Amino acid sequence: MSLINSLRSIFGSSPSGTRGVTRGKVNIEARFERLRSSVSGTMSNFFVAMDRESKKIVGVKLCDAEKVDFFESRFKGLNKPTEGEIALGMQHPLIAEAFEAGMSTKDEPFLVMEYIEGPSLQKIIADKDEQAVSKSRLDLIRNMAESLHYVHQREFIHRDICPRNYICLPDVSGLKLIDFGLTVPATPPFMAAGNRTGTPLYMSPEVVRRRPTDKRVDIFSFGVSCYCLCTFEFPWQASQTNGRAALYHDTSAPKEILVVRPNLDPRLGRAIMQAMNPKLEERTVALDIFLRQIQAVSSATL
Repeated sequence: MSLINSLRSIFGSSPSGTRGVTRGKVNIEARFERLRSSVSGTMSNFFVAMDRESKKIVGVKLCDAEKVDFFESRFKGLNKPTEGEIALGMQHPLIAEAFEAGMSTKDEPFLVMEYIEGPSLQKIIADKDEQAVSKSRLDLIRNMAESLHYVHQREFIHRDICPRNYICLPDVSGLKLIDFGLTVPATPPFMAAGNRTGTPLYMSPEVVRRRPTDKRVDIFSFGVSCYCLCTFEFPWQASQTNGRAALYHDTSAPKEILVVRPNLDPRLGRAIMQAMNPKLEERTVALDIFLRQIQAVSSATL
């Protein structure tokens, strides 16, 4: 069954008013008043809107049906849950809340979610905005770890952990994880070799080399994201941003974080370097271990 038909079966006959589901197709333009220009992703567009039914300001993710169906086709016969099903099942204060999923009148899968007004972690890193994170950097790292740990406890692999998918609160005191478009169950059929998806600069060696995977692919990406948040630099070269960039991750050593940022608490620096270790057998196994490693750290910098 294609993704489109699957979504029709899930959302087409559900009773109106039930949280998370819609009845029939939704006219996106009639239902939502667009307030901010769209942001285009690989398989979707995102815009901020006023929901004319609930009167709430929400985020709307409108997917490209053909691209999503192509992605989902690699899991044909595995009964993979849709992005909407996964997102609706994530109930955690550090994960952006999903309100509703369904099909548009143009046969486009859509997701309505909590709108978080703050900047993405990516923007803060790209702007090298030290002032924004100087007091909250450690809290942000803990939020990143706790939200991803919850995803792993739910037995899913996010598959696209990167600063773009962490949205900060307006005062940058905390953040929330978003985007389950590439997320898969943490079960053997979905961890088999060959699923080469993700953001190259944060991609683990086993992904780019098309090897079998597990939750540690997320931990690698998390470690690289933390490294970037602490240093505003990449641990490897970043002149290329396509798939070739990830080829450096197991062919050259990353820059030692305490060399790039000498005033970082060494306990935090060591924990980040272990999380992003290219050697799978030496990488941090789970995020609760990372959290214990930095439990006694009171500030990111000395």
